[in-house]
Amino acid sequence: MSPESKTIEIKDKNNAVKGTMSLSGALFNSDASESVVHSAVVGALANQRQGTHATKTRGMVNGGGKKPWKQKHTGRARHGSTRSPIWRGGGTVFGPQPRDYSIRLPKNIRKAALSKALTMKLADGEIMVIDSIALQEPKTSEMAKILGKLGLSGRKVLIILHEHDKNTLLSARNIPGVGVVRVNDLNAYDVAAYNNLVFTGDAMKKLQGNEEV
Repeated sequence: MSPESKTIEIKDKNNAVKGTMSLSGALFNSDASESVVHSAVVGALANQRQGTHATKTRGMVNGGGKKPWKQKHTGRARHGSTRSPIWRGGGTVFGPQPRDYSIRLPKNIRKAALSKALTMKLADGEIMVIDSIALQEPKTSEMAKILGKLGLSGRKVLIILHEHDKNTLLSARNIPGVGVVRVNDLNAYDVAAYNNLVFTGDAMKKLQGNEEV
């Protein structure tokens, strides 16, 4: 039996209700474990790590070719190199070396994580659908005004678009805590990282259309 579908209001830029939209039960009524969201977030954070950290071992540090003093009869401990890890300026023991931190999750886990994350956001009333957010020109003040009318000022908000919109991106990028993403690039980490999600009507339709395919 497929999960029960839900409905959500569609609003305009002034926060006035313009209609309703049905939401896919498969996307917004998931009964998957919350652990899949955790796995997706851990994977996303791991994939952001460059792994370019490096330290020099005793074989990589310059100098140390000459024995600092003779082996015997000095009253001092035996040493063969001033680049030993116990010497100041010597090499590092077991220090970090370049490595790949990336984690690749199976496609079904990524889909389950996105669905569960959306389900939890909807249950908390943190998903909004507006008919359109298109702007005639890039203007941060206009975007801030729209978010204010939607009751989202000062919140971490992710705006999900049907396709790339330069004006929306440029208008939102200087507002602290506000992000913009295409619906095709939406993932569980994005959903979890923001307090509120604002979908355009076309983006929500495309998200559910992709799920049906």
